Amino acid sequence: MRSLSMSGHFLLAPIPESSSDYLLPKDIKLAVLGAGRVGKSAMIVRFLTKRFIGDYEPNTGKLYSRLVYVEGDQLSLQIQDTPGGIQAQDNLSQAMDSLSKCMQWAEGFLLVYSITDYDSYQSIRPLYQHIRKVHPDSKAPVIIVGNKGDLLHARQVQTHDGIQLANELGSLFLEISTSENYEDVCDVFQHLCKEVSKLHSLSGERRRASIIPRPRSPNMQDLKRRFKQALSSKVKAPSTLG
Repeated sequence: MRSLSMSGHFLLAPIPESSSDYLLPKDIKLAVLGAGRVGKSAMIVRFLTKRFIGDYEPNTGKLYSRLVYVEGDQLSLQIQDTPGGIQAQDNLSQAMDSLSKCMQWAEGFLLVYSITDYDSYQSIRPLYQHIRKVHPDSKAPVIIVGNKGDLLHARQVQTHDGIQLANELGSLFLEISTSENYEDVCDVFQHLCKEVSKLHSLSGERRRASIIPRPRSPNMQDLKRRFKQALSSKVKAPSTLG
């Protein structure tokens, strides 16, 4: 099921070596969060390489970097993969604390669950709440993703459950199959990149608006006026004497 529609060109390229005449692109920092075995690593690799790899060793958190083009804009994209292990209620608080540094670093978030694992779905709300706790004054964009949409025979989370949760949290929602549909995976990351880029633009406008030109000092203006009057009287003086 696709609930987002993306348009425009989207290309991937390695980040080049820095040079003095190279215009650095905007930095976009994303984090992919969710319980274990929901397909976070597979999503990231699918997006970056177009290849689907089904089995991964449990990760301890890997950072991916790429230079990307989103609708003509050049972006330096960094994606933080994160370990799972947040399903159990007894270690939920500890898991959230371990993710706090990652949440502080990131500017946009993908919260991923598997439609075949109801416990992973239940971990989305506390993850979202912790993001807002770490970014209390931020409008960091969050997209909720129901992954493994091709495994309908093993479904434990209905599509309307994902939609309802996203509506309650004020987030976007997309149900995808990482293994079968590269375009949906690309749509998710592309949309998140665009939302973070918008925040950068708004932040830049606020900074420019806050730089108010210093008003001219009335005393300085008066001093200039008097100086001009004195200079004018000196210029006229010789003609008067003649």
